[in-house]
Amino acid sequence: MSRHVVTISELGNDDLRAILESARAPIDDSLFAGQGVALVFERPSLRTRAACSTAVHELGGYVTFFGDDEIGLDSRESAEDVGRTIDALYSVCAMRIRHHSVFQRIRRATMERLSLINLLSDVAHPTQAIADVLTIADHFANGDPGQLGGLRVAYVGDVTNVARSLAVALTRLGVEVVVGAPEGYQLTAGTDEDPLAVEGAKLRLTSSATEAVRGADVVYTDAWVSMGFEEETRRRRVDLDAFRIDEALLEAAASNAIVLHCLPAHRGDEITDGVMDGPQSLVWQQVAHRRSAMIGALRWIKDGE
Repeated sequence: MSRHVVTISELGNDDLRAILESARAPIDDSLFAGQGVALVFERPSLRTRAACSTAVHELGGYVTFFGDDEIGLDSRESAEDVGRTIDALYSVCAMRIRHHSVFQRIRRATMERLSLINLLSDVAHPTQAIADVLTIADHFANGDPGQLGGLRVAYVGDVTNVARSLAVALTRLGVEVVVGAPEGYQLTAGTDEDPLAVEGAKLRLTSSATEAVRGADVVYTDAWVSMGFEEETRRRRVDLDAFRIDEALLEAAASNAIVLHCLPAHRGDEITDGVMDGPQSLVWQQVAHRRSAMIGALRWIKDGE
């Protein structure tokens, strides 16, 4: 049975640690020599495509990119038949998709033969969370994610797929997570990536941005208007206006706090130029670790064969 990186919740603690360790290890292997990784993108992404391409290349393999117009999941062809086709030709399929349920459908259709990596769905974004953990560990723990216990991370704004995956990963590593969001945008239970279901999690929810950020070592935000919500732009800007990360809000955080954003950023909405380009911002280190995260996921998948 193949391994998958579909949610952080599905990974055991040992699996999560192994992925993080593999992501940090020197690149001296060619695990994917002569093998291909299919990239299926229903949704576009500069960083995800670039990170996947460079990671697979450095491990000796090659990638083939399939955009939405070529695949047409459940319009041109069923998700099951797409999965069966890719299974016949590739060892791994990494996907950015609209509907998280597609992963389970492809797993059933391929009888778990095809390894799947979730590069973003409406429920989870595990590779982004892995990159974020690595970024935080570089700054606070000499690169060791196992030494992050005791830190406080504040996530502010619309609680997205990124927020859920990151909160699951961090709370399982002993980090305290505080989520600040208004009603209607806050974390809810019941998804496949559910921080509220993590046993013993240090997780707190608040409707105040200032309360969330107070004393935090890391301040994190994401776009207020994610893909698929463009028609709600005006309302979201009004609802989330008090949750913008600006210099004034950042003053409530710890003096040595860092700022993270998974990008793309809508400057002036969820984050100001002054913060985004300021000395506390580590967003470009996050970008570099998107490649590290993919390398860790790919190595972990191969180690299971």
